[in-house]
Amino acid sequence: MAMGAERTVLTLPVNESFELEKAVCSHGFFMMAPNLWFSSSQTLQRPLRLTDRSSVPVRITQLSLSSQKSLQILVLGASKLYQHDQQYLLAQVARMLRISEEDDLKVNKFHEMYPVAKETGFGRVFRSPTLFEDMVKSILLCNCQWTRTLSMARALCELQLELNGNSLRQSNKDTDFSKSVNLSPVTPMQLEHKKRRKNPNQNIIMNLMTKFSENETHLAADESLRPIDLAKDFSKNSPTMFSSEEGRNGKLNYDQVSEEKLGDGAILDNQLLENKTLSFFLEAGNFPCPEELANLDEKILEKRCKVGFRSKRIVKLAQSIVEGALDLGKIEVLSQQDPIHLDGLMRQLLSIYGVGPYVCNNVLMSMGIYQRIPADTETLRHLKQVTHLPISAIDSGD
Repeated sequence: MAMGAERTVLTLPVNESFELEKAVCSHGFFMMAPNLWFSSSQTLQRPLRLTDRSSVPVRITQLSLSSQKSLQILVLGASKLYQHDQQYLLAQVARMLRISEEDDLKVNKFHEMYPVAKETGFGRVFRSPTLFEDMVKSILLCNCQWTRTLSMARALCELQLELNGNSLRQSNKDTDFSKSVNLSPVTPMQLEHKKRRKNPNQNIIMNLMTKFSENETHLAADESLRPIDLAKDFSKNSPTMFSSEEGRNGKLNYDQVSEEKLGDGAILDNQLLENKTLSFFLEAGNFPCPEELANLDEKILEKRCKVGFRSKRIVKLAQSIVEGALDLGKIEVLSQQDPIHLDGLMRQLLSIYGVGPYVCNNVLMSMGIYQRIPADTETLRHLKQVTHLPISAIDSGD
């Protein structure tokens, strides 16, 4: 069977007022790898995890039936999925798009308070399938331009593929992702450091070191990606970040892929489209999970992904989760309590290494808590334009 011929279709009912485009394009995270939003076909694409941490590419499209609206989740490369994997995929989609009875109630209350939001369809803020991805992406927002943030997110996804020996690359092979693709981290060799004591708990990926010299030019080019006119993009009804140019060496990458390259997303049963979509994700990777980053030397992460000072923060966050010192599940449960003990939740988040007020407020927003606005210098500049107040008079939450 040719690659891409295997597929599973899942369905997720949504509220009558739900609009996929408004739910996705409500927050800049939708522009960060491994997310791909295609405006003309109103389709969201990205890899999601199965219960064994392996990845499958999915395409999410909204269906309008006479009885009820629903989302179609097309799982590519997988003809057989266990029931628990299907539920796990649906839960990730629901988290990203805030699909639940509780979310619907919050949106309805917001629309009652602010009718303009109901008219425009605004009320859900897009987030990632996991709180860990939200936290790392919030760290990537700190002290840099947006194009740099996009570049770092894409580099982390490419790194995820490399850490697993490019195990997703299954071209021209029969692939059942529920069985054959293993994304558990490989055991890397250690590298001795002359200037510091070797830590037996920190393994280093040797094969990455050999790639640095040949990738320096490529990575340097990533630092100078073409500017993105966000104001122009978001002023459109269907904002998008993609151009239709070919990627380097004939390969597509996140800032250059387009529907012209993958095909017409509206035709979900088009085999050529599915093959191209699957091929792209086989080359692009998924956003790394804590287990894939916990054993990575921070210097390797810093150099490979150009994340700078964020490297130590990301690695320590992953390590604290893997070692059991930090339970993100419990934090999410605390965020859903009624009433929410905001001060206690903030203290717990701020106690995490590398989480300051700005990252904390972004994480709170990803959990549906909007009392604290994640404001940076750009936010303050916009507020100054609107309120005509000096920046010093505007509380940024810091």
